[in-house]
Amino acid sequence: MLLAEEAFSQIPTRVPPPGSQRQNTEQTGNGEEEEGEGSTGRKKLIDDSTKMVFGPKTTLYFFEKDVKRNRLKKQELDTLLNGFHYYEPVAKSGWKYQDLGNIGTASKPIFYQAPQIIGTTSGFSAYDLYYHSPDSMKYYDTKSPYTKMALFFGGGNRNMMDLEFARNVTPNWNVGFNIHTIRATKALNPSRRDDHGTVGNSYSFQTSYKSDNEKYFLLANFSRNRHQVAEQGGIIPPEIDSTSLYYTYKDAKVWLRNSQAVDLRQDYHLYHEYELLKGWQVYHVFDKKKQEVTFKSALGSTDGDFFDLYNPERFNRLDSTINFNNFSEWRNEAGFKGDLGLLYYNAFVKFRTGRMQSNYMVNPNGFDELSIGGALRGDLNEKWSFEAEGEYLIPGAFRLHGLFVSPFLEASYTKALYKPTSMQEVFRGNHHRWSNRFSNIGLDQIQGVIKADFKRWSIRPNLTINRVNNYVFFNEDQQATQSSGEAFMLIPGIKTSFNVAGKLFWETEAYYTLITGAGADNFRIPEIFANSRIYYDSPMFDENLFIQIGLEGRYRSDFYAEAYNPAMQQFHLQNRFNIAAYPVIDFFLNARINRTRILVRYNHVNSNLLSEPGYFVTPDFTGLKGILDIGISWPLFD
Repeated sequence: MLLAEEAFSQIPTRVPPPGSQRQNTEQTGNGEEEEGEGSTGRKKLIDDSTKMVFGPKTTLYFFEKDVKRNRLKKQELDTLLNGFHYYEPVAKSGWKYQDLGNIGTASKPIFYQAPQIIGTTSGFSAYDLYYHSPDSMKYYDTKSPYTKMALFFGGGNRNMMDLEFARNVTPNWNVGFNIHTIRATKALNPSRRDDHGTVGNSYSFQTSYKSDNEKYFLLANFSRNRHQVAEQGGIIPPEIDSTSLYYTYKDAKVWLRNSQAVDLRQDYHLYHEYELLKGWQVYHVFDKKKQEVTFKSALGSTDGDFFDLYNPERFNRLDSTINFNNFSEWRNEAGFKGDLGLLYYNAFVKFRTGRMQSNYMVNPNGFDELSIGGALRGDLNEKWSFEAEGEYLIPGAFRLHGLFVSPFLEASYTKALYKPTSMQEVFRGNHHRWSNRFSNIGLDQIQGVIKADFKRWSIRPNLTINRVNNYVFFNEDQQATQSSGEAFMLIPGIKTSFNVAGKLFWETEAYYTLITGAGADNFRIPEIFANSRIYYDSPMFDENLFIQIGLEGRYRSDFYAEAYNPAMQQFHLQNRFNIAAYPVIDFFLNARINRTRILVRYNHVNSNLLSEPGYFVTPDFTGLKGILDIGISWPLFD
């Protein structure tokens, strides 16, 4: 969470429980045998009866970032049960996102995140969590056709489906595709069973190719995601309507019933490299992206009451709101890279051009950005390494990042000056409009983690220190504004894992946040954030069944969480609604039979057992009531 993805890529999201490595071993009941020490370390493809045996050990995947950094390591498919019940995106993040209480709703990170792009971005990020971006794309090397199907049926008709396929056309050429869908009925006041709050459709195609002489390497993908949401505006506060009650869920009175948001994204991506000399390659990256964001509301209906109260301005239309924004971008990056002994080096030049336009803009808000940069890495051995990278955007923006890795300590430092988003600088909507000339935002970030990992227990204290100045945010008046003061964040945390009694495990992750400085109030982060779970983990029936069963809890201290504005699709500061501290406890059961994994999760088992019958995740949006989820995932290798 607090450790940036790039800086701490070698730290697992969750510390593996000591003693649970047995689940990493694929069952051998189908005649599979471990291969002896050899060049690949992969399993035999032929058993004693000369039958071809394919499985997770013969289907490998990798990421573009590892190819670019000359540290390609093909990974085996995940068959672990750990975290399998975290099937929806917010849960997968470790509950470190604030959403609107249902799958597919608008969300934002709870903790401040350092940006990876220092140039202009769209600023419409409420649905980033549900977008499968090109840098997250998996490329495969398969010995047989690989298909993965996963179905998740959430209580209240909250459903997800994932389908993946990949196969090698030739030993050096692989093709594949992915399909992801979300169909989630409204958690608040649905009019019928299929009254969907979210309809998400995402698909992508990817291919990888390496020439026979292994000098040319190509990775390419195309992705498209259409995310449609029925905006509800939240539950009408009882102080406004005395007949409106909280914690009634399906019977809740909500503000909006005739408002809709759509986030459509499309991306063409290409990476290719050529080895000119031994250990020296040239490469090129191409991206063509677009994002179309639409919000529509019938103001002549009861939906108009919401905007009359919170957004009374009507700049363009009186009877309806139709906000349309289109952000497009072209990117070309060219550079060289290579290895010199234990050192990896890289230098590049990058050019981005794009524009934001809307139905109410006279002229598009365009940009042209040229940057140069490079990287240096030293791999002293498998456990000791260092990295340094930098990018300078001409003129005035930059990012410097350094990382040190050892068996006992990982530490990083990031210094950046990055641009506000296009939406923060120029926006024309029916209820909001502005033109700003903001300064670049400054960041200094120090992160570190101490690794104390032993056979049956693990303790990893960590610390993040942020200094942010000229921060751009949305204030209580829902206007983009820039802070005149700095904010300092001190965030110590800890991750622990204990094997309590051989097959009983206890894991905890907790953070304390202290924010000071003149700009402290611009960041709304709970003072205490904690997740913990205890579970039984053991194979059964001669290892024909693997099972995990347990309870987990999560807790955030009370804080004035940011509210959500559907018309401009942004979270903004508010001081009206205090999200009360509340522990949420879930029951989960994960099981694996052969290669098929099954989950059962009962959310919020302590519903109606405390002084409050439920909890809020965002002002006027309740979290899940007690509800049952089930899911199944099975891979096919022929």
